[in-house]
Amino acid sequence: MVEIMKYVFSSGAISDILEVGGFIPEFDEPITADSIKNRLHGKNYLILVARYDGKPIGFKVGYQVSDNQFYSWLGGVTPEHRKMKVASQLRILQETWAIENGYKSISVKSMNKFPAMLQMLISCGYQVSGYESRGSITSSKIEFTKSFE
Repeated sequence: MVEIMKYVFSSGAISDILEVGGFIPEFDEPITADSIKNRLHGKNYLILVARYDGKPIGFKVGYQVSDNQFYSWLGGVTPEHRKMKVASQLRILQETWAIENGYKSISVKSMNKFPAMLQMLISCGYQVSGYESRGSITSSKIEFTKSFE
């Protein structure tokens, strides 16, 4: 467990994702427990949560896609706690965990409509590794990969 000011970062649960997810305006569709369970079923996964004064305010969840690759699937921080480096700390903790668990790379997808996310990924050593057209430029997804080798 890592504590910064009143922020505490630790492993989390699906209930933490659900609690935070309802406050993330970028999520176009509601996150359900079933959708999370279905995505994580049978996979080695990690759920991280950030708490402020004991209340979940951010999360990051990912899972194994192969023996060597981890996928950072979903994450978010409530608007009032952005710009406090919460997402950066969750990313660092996830990357550290992936390295310690033998993964050689981590991948993530984001959309053009989230330029801050795209800029953060590039500035943190992620490289463009794919593109998924979804009918419009803003909703299409860009895949990034960071190698640990």
